[in-house]
Amino acid sequence: MSVQTAPAPPKLSLSYKVYWGLASLGTSLISGIYGGLLTIFYQDYLGLNATWIEIAATIYAIWNAFNDPLFGYITDSTRSKKGRRIPYMRYTAPFLALTFVLVWFAPPQAGQQALFWWMLITMLLYDTCYTIVGLVYSALLPEVTESDAQRNGLQISSSLFGMLGTLLGFLIPDMVRPKTGDTSLMPLYIAMVIVAIISAGLIMLTTFKVKERREFVTMDKELSLWEAIKFTFTSKSFLILVSENFMGILMSSLILGSIYYLADYVLQWPAMQLLVFLFVPLIIGIPLTTYFRKWLGVVGAQQFLLTVAGIGLIAIAIVPKSLIPVCIALAGFGLSGPQTLTNVLFAQVADEDELRSGARREGAFFGVNALITKPAQSIAIWIIPFILEMTNFLTRASNEGEIILEQPAEAIMGMKVFAGVIPGVACLLG
Repeated sequence: MSVQTAPAPPKLSLSYKVYWGLASLGTSLISGIYGGLLTIFYQDYLGLNATWIEIAATIYAIWNAFNDPLFGYITDSTRSKKGRRIPYMRYTAPFLALTFVLVWFAPPQAGQQALFWWMLITMLLYDTCYTIVGLVYSALLPEVTESDAQRNGLQISSSLFGMLGTLLGFLIPDMVRPKTGDTSLMPLYIAMVIVAIISAGLIMLTTFKVKERREFVTMDKELSLWEAIKFTFTSKSFLILVSENFMGILMSSLILGSIYYLADYVLQWPAMQLLVFLFVPLIIGIPLTTYFRKWLGVVGAQQFLLTVAGIGLIAIAIVPKSLIPVCIALAGFGLSGPQTLTNVLFAQVADEDELRSGARREGAFFGVNALITKPAQSIAIWIIPFILEMTNFLTRASNEGEIILEQPAEAIMGMKVFAGVIPGVACLLG
């Protein structure tokens, strides 16, 4: 009697991987600008008080957390002829572009309360659209292929395009944000509109090239909301992974939010030079995750890279200023793990769960993951202005829009703490 072996999964073409990565380029371009520019834009450029930013960040954290499980359950339960993921991604992309633009069009001369409400409302609208697009894109990965190697390949494409988007998300604002002697925001406004249109187009292009696997819609049983919650929170693998992911998101959010502060005030470098030290090692590390995965396994590779990043980040607070870029390079290399391997681990969790629940529930897992981990982004938004205010940071808004390079020593140390110590400890805990 011959032994039947499972057929090898179909090999995904290079063009398929490129189209897969384009959506990551679009979403990361928007999120890179949002994460890197939001705090410095509202606090340093517009003069919004840290207390108002912290209140907005708290409300944002609550909505940011609870909308993900909701949309995850909705997409898992959708039985549309056009698919249960792609339509949400395709038709939300234009609204993501619109809400992203609105974040930056706050009236500069408005009072504190007007700026607060503008920041809060546009953040909530933006996050709703970003949640739908990002959740669907993440949930598609486990459905496209069941091979860890091919998932890793798709995620490498996603991460490389994502790094390009995040890098551009720093470079573009740096080219158009007000510099010494210039207080006009018009170049920034124009750039944000162009970025939004291009990003939405890239996301929509992916939805026309990537196809869903229809068997997940026609064969999976539909779980009630309570059953979905129960199966999610009784998965030990998921709970361990989501704890690590919380620390990784806190770490990356703090790094993204502190780059301009490190460049402008600590090193007094052009931000572009510092970005080279962060992104070149990261781009090198992303394809190397394939070899780390083969050598150490997915979990072991993730642990190794988080440790490298943690050590590099903590060292920022204690090394001479000239060595800070080296620490940033170590952090960038270590970031390749969370960028590339986390979604592969979530795919394994979804595979394991299908045997327990009888349904493919990627949306539920990525949604509840966001419920637990997205507050890390809001914590990062809260930590930075809080530390700056406590350490007597001197804003541009207090100096008629002109940058104050000579900051108090305690403010410089505060920047090293939220850029290095806190995210580094988060890495090691992760």
